[in-house]
Amino acid sequence: MALQIKKVFGILALAAPLLSPALLRADDVHYAVGLGCEFASGSYGTGIRTDSVFLPFTVAVYPTQRLDFSLELPFVYQSTGAVVAGQYMTMQGQTGVAQPAMLAGSMMGGGMRTTASASEVNTSHYGLGDTKLKAGYVLYTEEEYVPALRPNFYLKIPTADKNKFLGTGAFDEGFALELSKWYGDWFADGEFGYTIQGKSEILAVKNYLYYYAGGGYQLGERLRPMLLVKGSTATTEGGGPLLELRLRAKYQLSKELGLDGYLAKGIETASPDYGLGLAVSYQF
Repeated sequence: MALQIKKVFGILALAAPLLSPALLRADDVHYAVGLGCEFASGSYGTGIRTDSVFLPFTVAVYPTQRLDFSLELPFVYQSTGAVVAGQYMTMQGQTGVAQPAMLAGSMMGGGMRTTASASEVNTSHYGLGDTKLKAGYVLYTEEEYVPALRPNFYLKIPTADKNKFLGTGAFDEGFALELSKWYGDWFADGEFGYTIQGKSEILAVKNYLYYYAGGGYQLGERLRPMLLVKGSTATTEGGGPLLELRLRAKYQLSKELGLDGYLAKGIETASPDYGLGLAVSYQF
């Protein structure tokens, strides 16, 4: 435990100079809170279907126009112990006013199972999921022919009970680069990152590359539908890649209140067969 704590402080110490808000500070500090509900179902190559529910509560802080920090604290339910299914559920895109950038999380590869015994596999589990800390900085703002560039960093803290297979029981950290560009009412954005997974006692995990890419259209002032693909390389030894297609829509009820929903269809074996989610956010 002492070694893990030192590791956390080491990561934060390295990241602090890059995330300093002293370079550009807004007149007012902005905040956002969000609450989501997501469902996914699939066998993930194990031959055992697992239904999962993911309820993330998110708090975000924006000290400047470029800098953002967020904390995600989820509640997780899954119908079996065959996979760490709660890790599949993260909403693609951040609720609130931050740039879209929330793929981080351990995702199990196709055909790989946890160390659950026969009795544990057939038992449903629920409880607190893994906590995620994230920081992003808009390094370069959008120009006529150049997209906006936003590096981001995240740390996963293993607050989920690994004995219930709600998490891997290890710290993960990752970094990514997000790009976004508007063309009139059309827009495109994507993210490409790398996750370093901590050693797990319940899964033979490995480091992996992850990505999402998509685009959409702004319909009036309130509605923004979009289509995107989301995936990663194999995240476990002997596992397969992940890939899914998502139809997503954001609707702004007011200046402060927004809705964000999606429908998902898995393409690769390691992805959920299907999923859906809805989140509400309030910024102030």
